Amino acid sequence: MSEMDNRIVMLFSIITRGKARKFMSLLAENGIGFHLQSNAVGTAPSEMMDIFGLGTNDKDIVISLAPERVVASFAQAISRGLGGNFEYGGLMLCVRLSAISRISAEIVNRASKPSERGGRRKVKSAQKNQLILVSVNQGYTDAVMETAKRAGAMGGTVLRARLVDGGVMEQLAPQTVHQEREILTIFAPATVAANIMDDINRIHGALSDANGIVMAVPVDKAYKI
Repeated sequence: MSEMDNRIVMLFSIITRGKARKFMSLLAENGIGFHLQSNAVGTAPSEMMDIFGLGTNDKDIVISLAPERVVASFAQAISRGLGGNFEYGGLMLCVRLSAISRISAEIVNRASKPSERGGRRKVKSAQKNQLILVSVNQGYTDAVMETAKRAGAMGGTVLRARLVDGGVMEQLAPQTVHQEREILTIFAPATVAANIMDDINRIHGALSDANGIVMAVPVDKAYKI
C-alpha cells in the first residue's frame, strides 16, 4: 500500500446539535472511526434560521481522522446519494494534515477500512478554500464576525475555549489577554480569506481589547451533509 493511501486527513464537520451520534455512526459504517466531539454555536441571526427552517443555532462539531483512501471512498459513496436531502444540516470539511506522529497514524490506519455500502446524500466539492480560525477574548465574537462579513464572509461557528497557559501572550499584552476564550471558525474561498484575515487582525488583533489571534488552514474539499 502506498504512502498516499496511508496518509491521514482530518474531517471537520459542523452539524445541527443532537445529530452527532447518528453522523458518527454513518462515518463508522464507512470505515471512519476516530472522532472528537464538541459543542458550538452558529453566528446566523435567528430570523435567518427561521427562514431556512433550521430551528436553532446550536451546533455539534465532530473532528474525525482517517486514511485518505477511506475518506475518498466515503466521498464517492455519499456523492451517489439523493440531492437536497441534507439530513445533518451542516458542512463537512476535508483538511490534509501537515504532520502526525507515526504511532497515531498507524492506530488510525488499523482502525479504518473503506465500506462498500452506498451513501445517501449529494456531495458538493469545493477547492481553493480556507478554514479561518480566530481565537478571541470571550464576548468579542459578534464584533469579529461583523468585521468578517464586511470583508466577504458568509457566516461562522463559535466554540468556547479556555487559555491554559498564556505565557508569551500575557507578556505581550497583559491588559487584554483573558483566560476565557472563544474560537470563531469561518469557511471562506481563498479569494476573500486574505481580506477577512487582514481586517480581523487590523481591528481585533493581539493588541486590541479582543486580543484576536488569526490563522487559517487549506481545505481540500467541502461537503454539504
